[in-house]
This record gives sequence, structure tokens and C-alpha cells, in this order.
Amino acid sequence: MTGHDICHQPYTSAMPIQPRSASSAEEQLSVIDALIALPFPEQEGQSKTQHGWGGPGYHIAVLRESRDFWDAPDPETITAAEEELEADLTALVTVLAGRWGSPTVVDLWPYLGLDNPDYPDIEEAPEPLGSLCNLAGSMQMWQVPSTGRWLGLTIGQVDRELPFELLAAVGEVSTLPK
Repeated sequence: MTGHDICHQPYTSAMPIQPRSASSAEEQLSVIDALIALPFPEQEGQSKTQHGWGGPGYHIAVLRESRDFWDAPDPETITAAEEELEADLTALVTVLAGRWGSPTVVDLWPYLGLDNPDYPDIEEAPEPLGSLCNLAGSMQMWQVPSTGRWLGLTIGQVDRELPFELLAAVGEVSTLPK
């Protein structure tokens, strides 16, 4: 079952594809810094950006991508691919914690809207949380000082045949739960 099957959020299966992954921590940090500084698109819907895609109040970028799994590789191959991205995530968290302190872990599950099955007409999660909840279970998050923005990092996967992705998301602080 994919996030698309269970999520009350609208889901776009045509997420823009990152032409190439950032291969080093320095490149990944450069993309993160660019996302934080980049103005948000004003038009509704997804807009392609230099590093990924965004919309009013958010940006999402694929920092690094594993291989795909269409050929049903052995479990060790899948685990190795995920562990490689986890190592990149750990390195980024270490550097960013030096800048802004320890991150907050944000559980993305509640944004799926499945916590209250008796209330199917729940409000949509704001972006980028609505997109991220389809891809990952949690994210490491910092409120970026003096910007009114937050930065989230996570590893996600659209479906089990598709690559794991190391994702960076930037959103407006007002989209975070109080």
C-alpha cells in the first residue's frame, strides 16, 4: 500500500525529477542554503525550481537519490541504499546542529489525516507537510533564525520500486503545529 492509497491529501504522482543528485555534503548544504534564501513561488500549484519544486510557502529538493528497485534486488541491496542516504542525512544533521542546535523530530504521520477515521473531511495539511507525509514518517526540523522559515530533512520513498530520496524541505513557520 502506498501513501497515495491511504492519504487524504491530494497526491501528485508526477513529482519533478531532480536531474542529478548532489554528490557531496558541501553540495547538499549549498542546495539547502539556496532553498532557505529562495523566494517562494506565488502561483498556486507546483512550480519547478532550480533544485526541485515548490509552491506558495514552500520548497522541496531531492538532495540525493538511490538507485531504483524495479528489478527486485535482494534485501541487502535495498538496505545498503537506504543506509547510504542515512549516512548523508546524519552528516547534514551534524553540520546543521552546529549552526542552529539540535533538530526537533516532527512526526509526519498525523498529516496523513488517518488519526480520526470518524472525521473523513479533515483539513488538508499545509505544504510541504502534505507532500512529505506521503513520502516519509518523520523529519528532522529546525526553525531557521531570522527568516520565518523552517528546514526539514528526511529520507522518503514514493513507492517500493522507486528510489529512496534524501529530501530537504523549507516552509513557513506558520505551517508548523503550535
